[in-house]
Amino acid sequence: MSIFVAIAAYRDPLLWKTVENCLTQAADPQALRFGIVEQSEAPTRLPPELNARVRYLHMHHSFSRGVCWARAMTYGLYDNEDYLLQIDSHMLFAKGWDRHLLAHIEALSRPDPRVVISTYPYGFEIIDGRIITHAVQGQTLVLRPLKTASFQNNSPILPFEAVNTPTGEIQRGFHIAAGCLFTQGSFIDAVPYDQRLYFHGEEQNLAIRAWTQGWNLFHIPNMPILHLYKQPDPTAAVHWNPEDDAARAFRFSDLERSSAARMTDLLVHRKDLGRFGLGQARSLTDFAAF
Repeated sequence: MSIFVAIAAYRDPLLWKTVENCLTQAADPQALRFGIVEQSEAPTRLPPELNARVRYLHMHHSFSRGVCWARAMTYGLYDNEDYLLQIDSHMLFAKGWDRHLLAHIEALSRPDPRVVISTYPYGFEIIDGRIITHAVQGQTLVLRPLKTASFQNNSPILPFEAVNTPTGEIQRGFHIAAGCLFTQGSFIDAVPYDQRLYFHGEEQNLAIRAWTQGWNLFHIPNMPILHLYKQPDPTAAVHWNPEDDAARAFRFSDLERSSAARMTDLLVHRKDLGRFGLGQARSLTDFAAF
């Protein structure tokens, strides 16, 4: 059994802390293989003990075209591992997180292996060097559109949030959190990342394309991963920082407009986008009804 851990990092000082924590908290760290795309000033010199388990690609952040572009490159580092764990580069893991996820996916896969487990996980903070966690046990985080969400004329993209369901039961889903998903490794070939997307629409794109291909989406109780939503440094780098944006030959606003147009082609005009298009197992109308 093997797990491919895909991480796209943008100028993130917590990247290697995340890798370390992922390994030390795993029940079977020998099963983990990492595909890491780091966008930063200079490449990281990997310690020898990571060389055998990390496939690493570096580029200067001024050449980055956004998260979907970078995640697509992490998929290029995949080497037929059994499972895929896709995360952000600032995460914490519960002890035995891999055993927890594997038990759920194996149970859910009995009728059909096309299963995706995903959610926006509970958060943690770093305050005065201390880690403060906000996980609540016995609950399931279900992804729903924001109550104030509505479609805009120039974009078919909705914002989502995670909602607590105190039943603590597995829930069927219709949305994917791109920074916290666990699935079969075959997902990488079945639902490849569209590099022409930028940021907004990434998760809707994945969810709808996966669902129309017959993949079933689930939210499980007690997701054993935490996410850093609030960086301790208020000046922490994001791709659309004005300074970073000015250093590139292209602007993030142009990438966002192009991305929204790509989503409109997919969901409104129903254009044939080849391997980046809708699946044939279930229709977009089926998805809307579901």
